[in-house]
Order: sequence, then structure tokens, then C-alpha cells
Amino acid sequence: MTFSDDEIERYARHLVLAEVGGPGQQRLRAARVGLIGLGGVGAPAALYLAAAGIGALRLIDDDAVALSNLQRQIAFDASDLGRPKVEAGAETLTALNPHVRIEPIAERLTGADAARLIEGCDVVIDGTDDFGTRFAVNAACVAARIPLVSGALGRWSGQVGVFTGRPCYRCLVPAAPPEAETCARVGVIGALAGVVGSMAALEAIKLVTGAGAALAGRLLIYDGLAGTARTVTVAADPGCPVCA
Repeated sequence: MTFSDDEIERYARHLVLAEVGGPGQQRLRAARVGLIGLGGVGAPAALYLAAAGIGALRLIDDDAVALSNLQRQIAFDASDLGRPKVEAGAETLTALNPHVRIEPIAERLTGADAARLIEGCDVVIDGTDDFGTRFAVNAACVAARIPLVSGALGRWSGQVGVFTGRPCYRCLVPAAPPEAETCARVGVIGALAGVVGSMAALEAIKLVTGAGAALAGRLLIYDGLAGTARTVTVAADPGCPVCA
């Protein structure tokens, strides 16, 4: 698998990195990443993954672009209002990098179809704010042995974790909180979505290329208001209904 002159120039800054180089860029081009939710986390993650030269991006979201999205979901603009997110996002990503294959799926992921929707993916990024969806994605990834990158945000803080089997996301969150906070309820600073989405993309790139140490079994928590970050270890739950 050789690179075209356009690709060599496009990925030049990757090709000179010792941790990526030609072999790593080949692995990126051969990979498929699934993005569950093209919102605050998924939109910036998709942009950086497309720019990085991921071979295929599978966009899974049943929502349409709303005016309130434009404060943080930078894959869209005002001309996209009312359009399906996966359709508008596909156009943006193709314009950014025509070498990337975009697979738009305008569906809402549920437990019944999660396995089908992530089939063939090398890494899955979950940027949704619905715990039912998060649990379904996690269970499907554990069953299919697909690494899961989970990103979440609200107000001024966000978190990114990587789950590669055990512990899994359900070990971190055994049950949905009784009053789960969403961005619509509590608000979110727009630029924070870029931070968390970019970090999710970075973890996916590390998983595909084998560069560095992914956040496997760890959770990075970022406090944007204080400008601090910390990493905690996620313990495996011996009674986890998914991975125990």
C-alpha cells in the first residue's frame, strides 16, 4: 500500500514522527473508526480523525443540526440547520480530506442493533450523553473486543477514558445516575467540547498506531475552569454484568 504524492504532503508531519512514520500512517489508512454521536465530542473528534487520514469514519447519529449546536459542534455551520448531522458532517469531512471514506448512518443506536452498527470497526468513540446508549455501546464493544474511547463533558469539565475489555465502562458507571446531567440541562462552555473531542481523537489514533500509552483502564478528568487535569485508575468490578 503506497501513498500518493498528495498523501505524502498531507501527512508529512505524521511521517516524520518516530512514533507514527510510514507504518503508523498505513495503519491509520487501513482503520475504521465508529463515532457514536456527532455532537460536542464527536464533531471535533471526527474532524481530527479525518485530518489524520483514518481510512473510514462511520458516523452514527439520528439527530438533525439545531442552532444551539453551533456553539460547540464545529463540523456544522448555519447553512446546515435542519439537515441530518451525519449528512452535513459527511460533506464537511469529505471536503477536509477526500481520501477518507465516510459511512453516514442516520440511526439511533440501541442495545438491539449496537453490534450491527459497530461491526467492522477497529475503534469506537462514544460521545453521547445518554446512559442507555453508553451502556449499549460498551456491551457491544466488550462482546466484539473493540476498544472503546468514551468522552463526556458538562459545564466546565470533561473526561476521556479508554476501555479495552476489562475494566469496561460499566465498571466505572454501574447504573445510570437518577438525575443524569446533560449539556442542555446544566450548560457547557463551547471550547471544552473541542478539548475533549480532540483528546478522544488522540486516544483513537494512539490505539490504531500503537504509539505511546493509551488511557486503557484509566480516566483523564479535565477541569477547564481551574486549568487542571488528573488521571485516575478505573478498577474492574467483580460483579460487573458486562465484563466480569
